[in-house]
Amino acid sequence: MTVTPEIITAIGKFSSATLHEAMGKYYDLPYGIKPISPKMKVCGTAYTVKTIPCDNTILHRAYAYANPGDVLVVDCSGYYEAGYWGDLMSLGAKTRGIAGLVIDGCVRDADDIEAMGFPVFSRGLCIKGTGKHGDGTLNEPITLGNVIIKPGDIIVGDRDGVVVVPQEKALETIEKAMAREEKEANVRKELLEGKTSLQIYGWDKKFGF
Repeated sequence: MTVTPEIITAIGKFSSATLHEAMGKYYDLPYGIKPISPKMKVCGTAYTVKTIPCDNTILHRAYAYANPGDVLVVDCSGYYEAGYWGDLMSLGAKTRGIAGLVIDGCVRDADDIEAMGFPVFSRGLCIKGTGKHGDGTLNEPITLGNVIIKPGDIIVGDRDGVVVVPQEKALETIEKAMAREEKEANVRKELLEGKTSLQIYGWDKKFGF
């Protein structure tokens, strides 16, 4: 299916946790991938990248070739002892309208990236530089953790983590996420009325608490 701006906007209204639950507790990226600043959020279509270990030349190509609104999603081949991305690349990507970066690796220049407001989700920070050999792949399926990410899938990230919404599941996920939020709103109402979660979910009777 075609992912429209309206679909991106609708999915972007939900938290990563809500979307994860709406998809049956699947499609979450490794928990170690978090925003470099807690307030950062990202939502957009995946432009997938795979680097060779300790090399970031392909990332320079990625932000140059990706479309505005894309999120660069990067597999660093399991090598974390390098800062693959920094402030200058963030400035270039932001200027071109790239929505953000999700990288299964480390970055650097965190203060400057945070100051410019470019969303970056990474395994952590590393001051070490990278080589410039140029190998890797662009816009082909990659795997992060247990999730296969295809170009054009929808990426949503917030302080809790990152989730992938497959293109073909977008509309279904929106419906299920809306239903989940409605259910949780009712639970909040009952909690404010003084009920406990044990009572609301019937666990007091089920387990004899």
